[in-house]
Amino acid sequence: MTLQQEIVGNAMQMAVVNLNPGQTVYCEAGKFLFKTTNVTMETRLSGPSGGGQQQGAGGAGGGMGGMLRQAMGTAMQVGQRALAGESLAFQYFTSQGGEGTVGFAGVLPGEMRALELNGTRAWFAEKDAFVAAESTVQFGIAFQGGRTGMSGGEGFVLEKFTGQGTVIIAGAGNFIDLNPADFGGRIEVDTGCLVAFEEGVQYGVQRIGGLNRQGLMNAVFGGEGLSLATLEGNGRVILQSLTIESLANALKKAQGGDKQGPTGGLFSTHAG
Repeated sequence: MTLQQEIVGNAMQMAVVNLNPGQTVYCEAGKFLFKTTNVTMETRLSGPSGGGQQQGAGGAGGGMGGMLRQAMGTAMQVGQRALAGESLAFQYFTSQGGEGTVGFAGVLPGEMRALELNGTRAWFAEKDAFVAAESTVQFGIAFQGGRTGMSGGEGFVLEKFTGQGTVIIAGAGNFIDLNPADFGGRIEVDTGCLVAFEEGVQYGVQRIGGLNRQGLMNAVFGGEGLSLATLEGNGRVILQSLTIESLANALKKAQGGDKQGPTGGLFSTHAG
């Protein structure tokens, strides 16, 4: 069943979700805004089971062995999220005795997007993009290979969504949807601009130019560092117009805490 939701607002959007009786939606801790009184809220360390209904304390099956497997699975999920710097817990909301309403929001000024999963393609998103999803959508962590990830900054850890149903993500600034297939099969973007992409799109990182004069000029004066993210294949890609790094730098300048010269952050000095 598709999640009934509406994304409202402009500069700082939020998602208003209408739940049918017994329907469950979950979010990352810290993304909840409001709910009607007939919607119950439960905080859990475990992710959704994928069957649409959450298992109770005795629903693991297989007696003590089943409970042990469930506990080990939860510990692995929590360990992955901790290693990735994600929230350790999820909040689950279920409508009781009629229809209910829940509101969610991201943590930065920007847009939100509802993605529909049909079970054939997974979606990958930048860290902290996840806001909320149906209980039929599984949340996981995907680690890029060492060389790609370490070069890519934000790209080292990705959120992965599988299953069927609606997942809501958020980013900074405005969104633009692209398909690399419409641009010769490959696009290159600032590593901080990537919000999400479909399975089937290959993500990588490449150095900007060589270790020569122009390459150093790009890195020092261009504001992009040494690497760009590359996206290849045929699938949907969502980019954001504002990066967390650029927002942080703008706030530093506004507070007078970042004295930058003509070369930008490379030779920044802090007074006092």
